[in-house]
Amino acid sequence: MKRLLVYLNGYKKECVLAPLFKMLEASFELIVPLVIAAIIDTGIANGDKSYILKMCAVLVGLGAIGLTVSITAQFFSAKAAVGFATKLRHALFEHLLGLSFTEIDTLGTSTMITRMTSDVNQAQNGVNMFLRLFLRSPFVVFGAMIMAFTIDARSSLIFLVAIVLLSIVVFGIMALNIPMLKKVQQMLDKVLGKTRENLTGVRVIRAFGKEQTEIDQFMECNETLTSAQKKAGKISALLNPLTYVIINLAIVRLIWVGALQVDAGILTQGEVVALYSYMSQILVELIKLANMIVTINKTIACGNRISEVFDITSSMDFQASLPKKYVDPREDIVTFKNVSLTYKNAGDETLEDISFSVRRGQTIGIIGGTGSGKSSVVNLIPRFYDATKGEVLLHGVNVKDYPAEDLNRMVGIVMQKAVMFQGTVEENLRWGKQNATEEEMMDAIRTAQAEEVVAAKGGLSGEIAQAGKNLSGGQRQRMTIARALVKRPEILILDDSSSALDYATDAKLRSAIRSLDYHPTVFMVSQRASSIQYADKIIVMDDGKMVGVGTHDELLKSCEVYREIYDSQFKKEVAAHA
Repeated sequence: MKRLLVYLNGYKKECVLAPLFKMLEASFELIVPLVIAAIIDTGIANGDKSYILKMCAVLVGLGAIGLTVSITAQFFSAKAAVGFATKLRHALFEHLLGLSFTEIDTLGTSTMITRMTSDVNQAQNGVNMFLRLFLRSPFVVFGAMIMAFTIDARSSLIFLVAIVLLSIVVFGIMALNIPMLKKVQQMLDKVLGKTRENLTGVRVIRAFGKEQTEIDQFMECNETLTSAQKKAGKISALLNPLTYVIINLAIVRLIWVGALQVDAGILTQGEVVALYSYMSQILVELIKLANMIVTINKTIACGNRISEVFDITSSMDFQASLPKKYVDPREDIVTFKNVSLTYKNAGDETLEDISFSVRRGQTIGIIGGTGSGKSSVVNLIPRFYDATKGEVLLHGVNVKDYPAEDLNRMVGIVMQKAVMFQGTVEENLRWGKQNATEEEMMDAIRTAQAEEVVAAKGGLSGEIAQAGKNLSGGQRQRMTIARALVKRPEILILDDSSSALDYATDAKLRSAIRSLDYHPTVFMVSQRASSIQYADKIIVMDDGKMVGVGTHDELLKSCEVYREIYDSQFKKEVAAHA
């Protein structure tokens, strides 16, 4: 939690002024019992109405001043808390975007969302309350005790004993509560994850009639969270009754001792009332302090969870400048040298000893069964993951030696899952190239066979819904291909990105890409043999191993895996046409 306080640096003035104004408010509050004692002992005892009215005017003045400084303190504390949360969210968001796919896979989406929203909001509330009460409440408690000592030392010993007992209760409960609240937030991650999974997959759930199963599983997660919250809440709930018991016993003792002191002529009635008022102030402030401690407990737990995210560093370090040497551009543009890949926390290698080279302008098809490692191969080229063994070279230089910006410029990739963002067609295409002209965007749209999609949406200014929900699967794929083509990449990776297209559109797309005037090197991952059979080179993957490399005709003769894939698809098509 301490490392998060750096985000308060821009609000040092507010962090000082908020508690100071609160202490000023508390100072006026501590004067009130003395004024009341004066009213009782002088005004009421002597029947002096003018004195009573004068003292009442003093009380009104103290209240008005106290209200003014309180509002001022609230303003400064709220400004600091909101500014702190804003800077923290920006920093956390930037940090998460800087993590590699490995760390993002490990963290999980639901955990990241919880920490960006719930945890940051709780941290904001904690900062706000801390600035308002961390000096005010102790100041009032000890100030009331000191003021009581100025009235009667013997009676004030009751204050001292009460404060010691209250401190033991408050800090004891705090020590027990913090670990419980951390577990509550972790369980909230699970509930959020389950909720997100169900909301995004609601069509599938309904299609299989699994509503009740998912409801039962959600109820189980929710009950676990509720149980943890109740357990933590029971400990927190002890705070108020225990403090009330201690304070009320102290008040009973105070009145008893005060009555004896009045009888003995040591204290006046007004002074006993003042002592009672100070004890009541202590009670009120300790209740506030107890609530603050509960909030601070949650804040510390949430702050620690946020700090854990900042402690996670990317497993990838990018260079700050371009590599000094490139090989001759006529040589191989992409080379895999004995590459193996093991994902974090995975037991076995996903890729094993992959070696091949690709020349500029070639089209490479990658085919294989589900889980054979096709996507893992192409994900190493833009360095979404780092090879655990071997080297991946671009222009003869290891991808680890490239700055991130240069890899992004050189490589255009269309993922398996077509993702669009809320906004216009133009805004989505500019993700590929920020300063793209309208002509460049329309060229990319035509190449991607997406002209009718854009026309149906009203042109480049047409609106795309969140996650592209107002587009079909095939339309989203064509739009994401257009987005990658806008920047005219040297290397274009199509990771099973035409699976939702019909065969005619797929064929037109491949023909248009081959006709591009800048002749990119194309990696085409597909489970369709028809999509990659005309590639210059086809790589066949099976269980993380490369079991065949060559042209379509060569592989039909030499690679059993490729022949089985081809026969299974084309025999079905022949049978269907028959």
